[in-house]
Amino acid sequence: MAAAKPKHVFSRYQKFLIATLAFLQFTIILDFMIVSPLGAMVMPKLHITPQQFAWVVSSYAFSASASGLLSAGFADRFDRKRLLLFFYTGFTIGTLLCGLATTYPMLLMARIVTGLFGGVIGSVVMAIATDLFALEVRGRVMGFIQTAFAASQVLGLPTALYFANHWDWHAPFLAIIAVIVPVGLLIMLGMKPVTAHLLLKQERSPFSHLVHTVTQPRYRLAFLLVMLLPTGGYMLMPFGTAFMVNNVGVPFTALPTIYLVTGLFTVFVGPVVGRVSDSFGKFNTFCIGSAVSFVMVAIWTNIGHSPLIEVIVINVVMFVGIFSRIIPSQALISAVPDPAQRGAFNAINASLQQFAGAISAAIAGWMIVEQPSGSLSHFNWLGYIVMAILLVSVTLMYFLHKSVPERSRPAVAANASTETV
Repeated sequence: MAAAKPKHVFSRYQKFLIATLAFLQFTIILDFMIVSPLGAMVMPKLHITPQQFAWVVSSYAFSASASGLLSAGFADRFDRKRLLLFFYTGFTIGTLLCGLATTYPMLLMARIVTGLFGGVIGSVVMAIATDLFALEVRGRVMGFIQTAFAASQVLGLPTALYFANHWDWHAPFLAIIAVIVPVGLLIMLGMKPVTAHLLLKQERSPFSHLVHTVTQPRYRLAFLLVMLLPTGGYMLMPFGTAFMVNNVGVPFTALPTIYLVTGLFTVFVGPVVGRVSDSFGKFNTFCIGSAVSFVMVAIWTNIGHSPLIEVIVINVVMFVGIFSRIIPSQALISAVPDPAQRGAFNAINASLQQFAGAISAAIAGWMIVEQPSGSLSHFNWLGYIVMAILLVSVTLMYFLHKSVPERSRPAVAANASTETV
């Protein structure tokens, strides 16, 4: 008798799809993340204040929030592949404009354009992953896709900072364009249409679809959670490099090393956390990640001048905690919407997430004070706010976990081949 095939083995096409979505996320995350490390270079080059730089970061989030809300009504009315290509094209144009910007207003406008398109892409990726993969394996899928974050640190940020050090801050954006184009071609030529949701009953109008999704009572807790989850990143990341350089005493040339080592660790952490969340429990994994994040944020935001190795260790452990929150929370929240509302639900989520992030970055810019020496004051205040939000998010996630049993709902359809290998 032939041995039974192992359960939940991905098909060749599913593996290709996961890799492609991760590759796409790599470009989106890199474009977003590269702005913060360049802060120590952009602020003196363009002669702008920390408050103005905070608006450079938050402008992306504000525009992404607006486009997410506007696109929500249409998110379930089109082939998700075509929707993905449309927004990815606009994102490419926005990134190019960033690479050509020479003044503060030009950079601000370029980030707004990039956010209008790039901010929606994550919600489309989430809808595709939810449509095509059962909840029992969705932690693994999210874990692999989130390796894009780590890869951006291992490959992207060190390379981008190298370009910035040897040319100027425009070079990283132009280099990202060289990566975006092949990814777009890969999606265009290799990805199958994702259209099974179109067979489900549709609302009469996009506006009705948006209103009915926004006003769905059982979605409210998930909407509140997605507004809280990115707060820490948006508050701490925009000034992370400036804090390391001016407060902790890390040379600017050592930043690529920090991102490289941290990224190498998190490349392996993502898939492991995904597997653990599927087996140990998504809420349990989220709690552990939150506890680690709480401790490390307290340490990080109150650190003084420290050796490079200590800074690296703190960063590595902190990002392990962050990944242990992001992956299980995404998997749990993905189980909330009905199949016919997944696109709209994820677009609204993206809009709320970006809006909350923009507010967080603006608050951080208002609270941070740059001293004549270049050091930043009140960075620890941000840490206390983030720690309080961590505690609130764990409480809310507990109630969401109770309302969404960690079991699969029927898949929308098998757009991806289910043949195992």
